[in-house]
Amino acid sequence: MNPAIIANILGIWMLLFSGSLLPPSIISLLYHDGETLHFSLLVLFSLLVGLVVWLLSAKHKTQLHTRDGFIIVVVLWLVTSLLGMLPFIFGPGLSIADALFESVSAFTTTGATVMTGLDELPPSILFFRQEMQWLGGIGVVVSAIALLPMLGIGGMQMFKAETPGPMKDEKLTPRIAHTAQALWKLYLVMTVACALLYWVGGMSPFDAVAHSLSTVSTGGFSTHDASLGYFDSVFIEVVATLFMLIGGISFGVHFLVWKRLSIRPYWQSVEVRVFLLFVLAVTLVTGTVLDLEGGRDGILESLRYASFTVVSVVTSTGFGIDDFSVWPTMLPLLLILISFVGGCAGSTAGGMKVIRFVIMGKGAGLEIQRLMHPSMIKPLQLQNKVVDVRVADAVRSFFSVYVATFVLFMLFLMEQGLDQVTAFSAVATCMNNLGPGLGEVAASFQSVSDSAKWILSFAMLLGRLEIFTLLVVLSPSFWRR
Repeated sequence: MNPAIIANILGIWMLLFSGSLLPPSIISLLYHDGETLHFSLLVLFSLLVGLVVWLLSAKHKTQLHTRDGFIIVVVLWLVTSLLGMLPFIFGPGLSIADALFESVSAFTTTGATVMTGLDELPPSILFFRQEMQWLGGIGVVVSAIALLPMLGIGGMQMFKAETPGPMKDEKLTPRIAHTAQALWKLYLVMTVACALLYWVGGMSPFDAVAHSLSTVSTGGFSTHDASLGYFDSVFIEVVATLFMLIGGISFGVHFLVWKRLSIRPYWQSVEVRVFLLFVLAVTLVTGTVLDLEGGRDGILESLRYASFTVVSVVTSTGFGIDDFSVWPTMLPLLLILISFVGGCAGSTAGGMKVIRFVIMGKGAGLEIQRLMHPSMIKPLQLQNKVVDVRVADAVRSFFSVYVATFVLFMLFLMEQGLDQVTAFSAVATCMNNLGPGLGEVAASFQSVSDSAKWILSFAMLLGRLEIFTLLVVLSPSFWRR
C-alpha cells in the first residue's frame, strides 16, 4: 500500500469537489435563500484541505497497484459522503445520522430520503441533492479518472474496483483516461438532452435541470414532495421513462451506438435484450392487474402508471407518480423484487445487474443438461463466447454474499423494532439503491432509528460498490503483507 499516492489522489479530488459546491452557491445568491455563507465556507474548507493534502504528497507519484485502487475507491466514497452531509447539517439542520443518510443516499443514487417539505426547502439545498446524485451516477472514481489524466499513474485498478458488473476488465478505449472521458461525454450529452425535453414539457428551467440530473443518474430525488406526480404531465412521464431506460442500459453499449451511429448494438447485446424484454413483461403484468383490480380508468391509464413505475423501480430510480405501496394484490412485493434485478452492468442503475441473472440462468440450464447427459462437455457461453470460469464463480459468490448480507441487515432492522415488511423493503431498497420501500419507509425513512440509518447507509454503500469492493477492504487478510 502506498499512502502517499492515496493522499495525492484524495487531495486532488477534494479540490475538484470544492468546484461542485460552486453551482449551489451561485443558486443561493440568485434566490437569496440564506445558504450562500454555508456553501462558501464549505468551498473554502474543501479547497484548503485538498490543497494541503495534495501539496504534501505531490512529490510521491508511483505505480498504482490493485490494493491501492480498492482503498482509494472506498476512501473517496466515504470522504465524499462525509463532505456531502455538511450542507444538510448547516442548512435544514438535520442530525448527523440523518445528514449522513441523505448524503450517502444521494451519492449512491439510492433516492431514499429523511427529508420532507421539499417544496419549502432552499433551492440551493435542493439543487445540491440533485447534483450529488448526478456525480454519483457516473461514479466518483470514474469522474476523478476522467478529470485527472495529469496524475501520470495507472487508473485501471480504480476503474475495476468501482465499475458495476462481472465483466470489469473490458475497456471501451485502450487507455482508461480516454474511457472515462468517453463516459463523461455521453453522460453530459444525455443530461442536457433530458433537461431540454423537460423544459419543453413545461418544467421551469430550475426544475428541468434538477430533474435531468436525477433522471440520467437514475437517482430519483425530486424538488417536490409529490416527485414527478407534481407535474401531472404525460409528456414529462414519457421523457422520464425514456431517460431512465437509457440510464439503465450499459454505457459501453451506448458508446458503441454513438461510435457506429447505429442502434443495432442495443439488440446485439444479450443483456440489453433480456433487460428490455423483462421490463416489457413486468409492465404488461402490472398493467393488467391494475386494470382488473386497481380501479383505473381503462387499460391505457393502467399501462401509463405501470410502465412508468416498473421502469422507475427496475432502473432503481425511484421517481413516483403514484404510491405503489398501496397497489392491489401482489404488485407492491413484485415491484420490490424486480429491484433486485436492476439494470445492465456498466449503467447507473442499481440492483444485482441483469448480466448476472443471465449467467446464472444459462449456468442452471447447463447443469440440467449435464444431469441428463453426464458425459457432456460443454462450456458456459454468452453471445457465442465462452464465459471464463472465474467470472461464473464470481457471479455465484456474489449472489451468496448478497443474500447473506441482506438477511443480516434485515434481522438487525427487525431487532430495532421494524416489522418484517418494512425491514425487508428497507434493506432491499437501500442495497439495490432504489429509494422508496413499503410499510413505514414507503415515503420516507424519517421514522427509522438512528442506528438503523447508520446500518442502512452502510447497505447503500455496499450496494453501490457491489459488496466485494467494500468487504475486501474490511477483510483482515487485505491488510497483511
